[in-house]
Amino acid sequence: MSAVLPAAGAAPVIRTVIENAYVVTVDPGGAEYERGHVVIDGAEIVAVGPGAAPGWAIDAAESAASAASPAPVLRGATTASVPTRIERVERVDGSGHLLTPGLINTHHHLYQWLTRGVAQDAILFDWLTALYPTWSRITADTVGPGALGALAVGALSGCTTMADHHYVFPRGSGDILGSIVDAASTLGMRLHATRGSMDLGASQGGLPPDFAVETTADALQASADAVARFHDPSREAMVKIAIAPCSPFSVTGDLLREAAVLARSLDGAVRLHTHGSETVEEDAYCLERFGRTPTQYLDELGWLGDDVWMAHCVHLDDAAIARFAATGTGVAHCPSSNARLSAGIAPVPQLLAAGVPVGLGVDGSASNESGQLGTELRMAVLANRLRGGASAMSGRDALYVATRGGARVLGREAELGSIEVGKLADLALWRVDGVEHAGIADPVAALTLGALPPLELLLVNGRAVVREGALVNADEGAIARGVREAVGVLRG
Repeated sequence: MSAVLPAAGAAPVIRTVIENAYVVTVDPGGAEYERGHVVIDGAEIVAVGPGAAPGWAIDAAESAASAASPAPVLRGATTASVPTRIERVERVDGSGHLLTPGLINTHHHLYQWLTRGVAQDAILFDWLTALYPTWSRITADTVGPGALGALAVGALSGCTTMADHHYVFPRGSGDILGSIVDAASTLGMRLHATRGSMDLGASQGGLPPDFAVETTADALQASADAVARFHDPSREAMVKIAIAPCSPFSVTGDLLREAAVLARSLDGAVRLHTHGSETVEEDAYCLERFGRTPTQYLDELGWLGDDVWMAHCVHLDDAAIARFAATGTGVAHCPSSNARLSAGIAPVPQLLAAGVPVGLGVDGSASNESGQLGTELRMAVLANRLRGGASAMSGRDALYVATRGGARVLGREAELGSIEVGKLADLALWRVDGVEHAGIADPVAALTLGALPPLELLLVNGRAVVREGALVNADEGAIARGVREAVGVLRG
């Protein structure tokens, strides 16, 4: 248990005290507390440990805490940015609940919420071919409601941070990226939006039709503009932008190469994202067209590094895994989408053993009709055991991948992904004493092997996004109506 000394003269904030929960910190030591507490001042965690919260945490509001009565400094404490004055204390009784870091989705396509249920029995290339014509008609007015629906479902399943890969920008479609940013802001979720792109149409040997692609120059300029407009490099940032050409079969080598140069020339640690080694068909395409595996091809273009993460990475050989590990390249594991499109099972245990950063992803809702990130923990465990045996992946491995692993993939492990003093208060409180989970031997198994537990509270930067299983900042009925209307417009 540790506390921090408040800084003098700071503005008052709300203190949140959660007690009596089963706390899984996912910190480097793997600390868990059967009946533990977490204390939050504003956006930051200021104490975590076993038993009841310390007296100073509760007394602060009653005494209108000020610099004259600061919290005591305990052994191992830090002095940092915790404000002095506490406006009020909100106490949460976590009895019968599991407290975890908020889940981090490292790969999604939010716009695809509008095209669920299409091409249900197709492999990736056939599925894309079936959907490109519909996606060519999207606009900011339809993407916004679709993104809001997908984000809402993510939040209701414990997701606090969403990484969205948007790469379809039809001419005259309006401010699509802005509509996605607005949707996340409405809900209060943390967003890692990527400015994706495609410049390799079918006439040049790519998979997408020519009407779905941009010029290389336009894609690069739009990427730079997106960073200038939306990217926040600060510690508590709610929106960050990455540059994300879509895939080796939909973009030119010039775009990949220049996008990497661009991202690394910009201020604010702008990251890079793409799809890689998703299917055997992609492997065959790269070998035939470039004489290289996807990993070898991307490596030659400057696309391996600790500022890069790739989605899927199902078909990596030992040499590719070693190269990912040596360069710090991250992986977004999307087990349900990989199964839905019969892409295969990514070698996650081998990636983790090699030290590769691995996070969890839903992927596009058109290839995973469930937008729930919480259910992907169970799917990750089960899929990897099918490939590697009963001990290949534990529930706690999956929880790590979905939290601290995801934070590492997105370059935010210093502030997100675990319950530690000084980190930002992105937390999920799950009810595990109801009919689905009462009496379970291990509360973590309720989340990682059982049915998804009801979400009692979801905090982002210490602010409630979900409370008692309902969105705090938006009406779910209105969101559903908006989705239905947008789908109707898109279908014409």
